[in-house]
Amino acid sequence: MSKPKVAIYWLASCGGCDEALVDLGPSLLEVADAVDLVLWPAALDFKVRDIEALADGAITASLVNGAVRTDEQAHMARLLRRKSQVLVAFGACAHLGGIPGLANLVGSAEIFRAKYLAPPFVDNPNGVVPTPHAKVGAHELPLPGFWPQVHSLEQIVPVDYTLPGCPPPPPLILAALHALLSGKLPAKGSVLAPERALCDTCPRKPAREPGRKPVKLRRVHQAAADPDQCFLEQGFVCAGPATRGGCGESCIRGNMPCSGCFGPPPGVEDQAAKLVSAVASMLDTRAADAAALAHELVDPAGTLGRYAIPASLLTARRDRTEP
Repeated sequence: MSKPKVAIYWLASCGGCDEALVDLGPSLLEVADAVDLVLWPAALDFKVRDIEALADGAITASLVNGAVRTDEQAHMARLLRRKSQVLVAFGACAHLGGIPGLANLVGSAEIFRAKYLAPPFVDNPNGVVPTPHAKVGAHELPLPGFWPQVHSLEQIVPVDYTLPGCPPPPPLILAALHALLSGKLPAKGSVLAPERALCDTCPRKPAREPGRKPVKLRRVHQAAADPDQCFLEQGFVCAGPATRGGCGESCIRGNMPCSGCFGPPPGVEDQAAKLVSAVASMLDTRAADAAALAHELVDPAGTLGRYAIPASLLTARRDRTEP
């Protein structure tokens, strides 16, 4: 009996999700022995033409990490969707747009200026920026088209399952792989993580003091956080109330507030909007000026929707200028 075919691919990503797979250690070898790995650019040399030659639906499951920003990334997302029986949005960038999605707060022209024109270490007197077609001597070099904004994977192709996190933690990855290989999967559309908010499993929950409200907001570099007390009660923005649990509370246990990489819990449509409500309800606006408190929140979009701008109701800044 032939082994199930599995593909792993990255789009607009940092490579952390692929490293998380390596962090499975010896368990990764067991999984690799049980499947026919047909694509994994981060680890092995496969060609796109090899995937194109497969029959539609020939791949049992594809794990795709990263957001979508270019023509090439969209092409690969559509190709793997067509060739796969099951497509998994693997990690925060595929799930919600992730950190790359913060680029939706500025325009493409500003991104190109910051990358290719403005840095003092860049020698570019002719102001050359990438274009879909470039002349190199007598030849024309095609380059992937750069889209006006970043998209989550599900905004480009239908996604069967989501494995959240930046990156997903190895225990959840292993559980998802076992479910895929055994066929014991939940209903399509499910997020392969617990159905509860991070605050429900937070190790600081027993120390909560009902009614305690901070009178100012603080950032982690401005004061040492009490390692036992709720971050929100100390005035630190923590995304726990608006974030799905299942990460193992790694940041919390490292005395850092949750930044929201697992995305919204069940029943929450917009993670940033939910977090606005949670933070506002925690502040003591009777003892402090509400407007002044709001100004203490540096980079509201990036703080409250760090991983989820493309998938939010906002999706992008509306006053951006495009080339």
